[in-house]
Amino acid sequence: MSAARTAAAVGLPPAALFDFDGTLSRRDSLLPFLRHACGTPRLAAQLLHLSPVLLAYACGLLRNDVAKRRLLAHCLGRIDAGALARLAEAYAGAPLDALLRPQGMARLRWHQAQGHACVLVSASPALYLQPWARRHGFRACIASPLTGANCHGQEKVRRIARWLARAPHAIAYAYGDSRADLPMLALARHAFLWRGGRFVAQARGPHA
Repeated sequence: MSAARTAAAVGLPPAALFDFDGTLSRRDSLLPFLRHACGTPRLAAQLLHLSPVLLAYACGLLRNDVAKRRLLAHCLGRIDAGALARLAEAYAGAPLDALLRPQGMARLRWHQAQGHACVLVSASPALYLQPWARRHGFRACIASPLTGANCHGQEKVRRIARWLARAPHAIAYAYGDSRADLPMLALARHAFLWRGGRFVAQARGPHA
């Protein structure tokens, strides 16, 4: 991304990008949120009803954004917007904190102590990640809306570019845990992937 390279060249303030699920958290955060919002019996019934969609996704026959959109619409579509916002705010407290990976949060706190702009970049819903990110001192939260493009893979890169256009920074660090995070990691001068119980430094990306 030219914006990331230009930012580094002109000495703009450094930013650290963090994926959430599997990076700052130990596991997926979406299903626990759906359980929080719907209750276990109703969620189990919804997942059973959606089993053909989930199977198609697991077999690679359905894109992840399409499967996720159907899941969210089916599970949350009948919940009033105000009630859903209150559920998300509650989940963004102790329930979401209980999923956190200590090593990931230690990296976050180190970057914040250095004065780096920390940015959360996740495919999980902004509905609960935005209030969580505010509580934990992130400069920005780039996450998925309930409808629209899923912030996943190359979409993360596009969304980061839009953020850089509004708030120019050097992408100095990036953290992820999966192949879907590699396009984002390639933007950073120092990139780390969670592997084998630790963050492993990745080869410097071509755009860093």
